[in-house]
Amino acid sequence: MIRLYSHVSLKNKIFFSILLVILLISVTIAFLARWILISGLTKELELRGIAVARSIAERGAGFVLEKNSPELLGLIFDEARLRERQFLINYIYVLDRVNQVQAHTFTVPFPAAFSTANPIPEDEAQSVRLVRHGEMVSYDIAVPIREGIYRIGSVHVGLSKDHIDRLVAKLRFMFLGFISAVIIIIFYVSHLVSRHITMPLRRLTRISDELSRGNFDVPIDLGEGLDWAVTNCPAYKDTNMPCWHFDQQSARGGRGARRETGQACATCQFYRKRLGRDEVVQLADSFLNMVWSIRLYRKRLQESEQKYRSLFDSGPDPIFVVDCATQTILDANPRAEEVYEYPLQDLFGMPFEKLDPDQAKQCFLALENAKTKTGCVYYPKVLHYKKGNRPFYVNMHACPISYAGKQAIIVAVADITEMMEKDAQLVQAAKMKTLGEMSAGIAHEINQPLNAIKMGSEYLSLLLEQGREVSSEQIQEITTEISQQVDRAAEIINNLRAFGRKSGLTMERVDLNEPIRGVLSIIGRQFSIQRINIRLDLAVQLPPVRGHNNRFQQVFFNLLNNARDAIQERMESEPELYGDILIRTFVEDGRVVASVSDNGSGIPEEVRNKIFEPFFTTKQTGKGMGLGLAITYGIVRDYGGSIAIDSELGQGTTFRLAFPAAV
Repeated sequence: MIRLYSHVSLKNKIFFSILLVILLISVTIAFLARWILISGLTKELELRGIAVARSIAERGAGFVLEKNSPELLGLIFDEARLRERQFLINYIYVLDRVNQVQAHTFTVPFPAAFSTANPIPEDEAQSVRLVRHGEMVSYDIAVPIREGIYRIGSVHVGLSKDHIDRLVAKLRFMFLGFISAVIIIIFYVSHLVSRHITMPLRRLTRISDELSRGNFDVPIDLGEGLDWAVTNCPAYKDTNMPCWHFDQQSARGGRGARRETGQACATCQFYRKRLGRDEVVQLADSFLNMVWSIRLYRKRLQESEQKYRSLFDSGPDPIFVVDCATQTILDANPRAEEVYEYPLQDLFGMPFEKLDPDQAKQCFLALENAKTKTGCVYYPKVLHYKKGNRPFYVNMHACPISYAGKQAIIVAVADITEMMEKDAQLVQAAKMKTLGEMSAGIAHEINQPLNAIKMGSEYLSLLLEQGREVSSEQIQEITTEISQQVDRAAEIINNLRAFGRKSGLTMERVDLNEPIRGVLSIIGRQFSIQRINIRLDLAVQLPPVRGHNNRFQQVFFNLLNNARDAIQERMESEPELYGDILIRTFVEDGRVVASVSDNGSGIPEEVRNKIFEPFFTTKQTGKGMGLGLAITYGIVRDYGGSIAIDSELGQGTTFRLAFPAAV
């Protein structure tokens, strides 16, 4: 029953509830009144019968003693036919003390069974009993006839049960009519009350259904006769204008702030709260306020979505939306199609790792554990791949967003391949300049093995001209020396070629000890001629780092050149000074560290923060362009490293490079 009741509309719930409650009360009152009235009517008729019987007993006592049957008969006939009693009283008869009939009103012989049908107990004042005689049923009321203290007979009055039942039926019919009238009135009143109460709710339901279908232009009319046209709202027509209710403008700036914006909403007809009305009206007001706020919010959201979709589609750089759960591309702008050369249909659903196999997983992990306020991460100079696995460099910026109910990240990339190529050309030019400056030292380095080869070959030629016998031990010794010098010259040339060639796009695993030894093979001899001793303290089994061998050579080449210049600057004031450079490699806190220390002139405090700026130099004009340390700083940062300086003026400088170990 309760489950069926829960499926009934509110209107019918109110209607049937009111109807049922009032009906229960009415029926209860009706039955109670019926019981009281019917029982009272029956009792009243019994009392009438008793009164008639007692009247006859008092007036007919003498007739009974005298056995005056005619007078007694006249008495009982007068009582039986008095006014309406003729319909109520079926019979009256009088018995003497031995139950002999003295008089009766029957038109037929007296029924012998009646003389003992309703005896009166000695201690009772009357006796009432239901008796049947023929087709009639009567309530027999017996009252004793007394003379003094003696009972000399009894009077029996028979009240018609049919007449009493007709009176009760008439009374019952009246009550049924009354209850029917009450039901009809209650039905009509309940219907009007429930309809009046639920009418605003039905309208709210209809409006809610339209809103749930996305129809926010549905007319909002709750029977108040208000005009809800959106053109009447200044904040709806101009979304840049703050709404006093929606934007809480009144709380922030008051009327003055609204006046400055040109908004005239002091008597807004949309937002209202009518106090002193019933809860349904207040609910309707709150609902209307909510609907209007939704309309404003939806209008602003649509304009914001259109604006940002326009920015997304017209962005000059590729932008991707990537699902965090599957790490696949959910959306991409047209510029992504141009740069990566994939059709947009192919980009949708493609794993982002296919475009960025090196940093994709690290990026997602970093965003998941991001502790920054914005939650965004930035990766400079990341290697991406176009269609056909063609590599190019980008700067990548990623931020978490919510997209279509999913946790996602928005990835913006900028193609920096052309900038990288220009940087590579600049680095290459710096290399060539350095090689030009070191040409004399390099020629000297190559001349040494060439001279050794020439001396060995001339010695063998002289022995042959003189006809002297050459032992196999001598030939072995000379040929071994020539082979070693050839290998030395080849190593110098290979190092020069490796140093001079352009770096590729793909990074490799590099042991930092190798580029250090390669640089020393080129310039080590020249430094020794300039009275500069280079000491090595290189760690064994050093973990590799990610980068390019020849670019690391450029870094150490620049650092050694700066150390040489600082030492020569100090030698000008201290001619007896011998230069000393210490190169160390070691592992510290999980990072691979290389340090270059010299005993040169040191770096002044006021220029220490500027030495990595391009074209900044403290050298004389013509001795440098100020690009060496700037290039060094850029290379170190490209490989995820850091560079620190520890210098004391007049004592020397230490450059400390730290790189993450390759995984």
